[in-house]
Amino acid sequence: MWKTAAEGFNAMGSEARLKVLRVLIRAGQPGLSVGEIQERTGIPASTLAHHLKALTSGGVIEQERIGRTTINRASYERLDALARFILAECCVDQQAGSEKETENG
Repeated sequence: MWKTAAEGFNAMGSEARLKVLRVLIRAGQPGLSVGEIQERTGIPASTLAHHLKALTSGGVIEQERIGRTTINRASYERLDALARFILAECCVDQQAGSEKETENG
């Protein structure tokens, strides 16, 4: 899971990519075309294509070709897995310290 998580977080590693991802999350399951993403973010088409490729490679967005249009969607399952990964050990050391204080108290 470490490698997969690193790839996902790496894909989100720029302000522009986070903007794109947030726009897709707001759009929900229907997703957005490249033109719609460009319209909402103001990112130039050539740069946007690069960011979409990185987000797709990292698995945090999915693309579906419908006719001549490519629909982009946030990969909610993958984003959930990344959130669970990063938060899996939240506060464990703090809790362990509290337990030791209780035992010694």
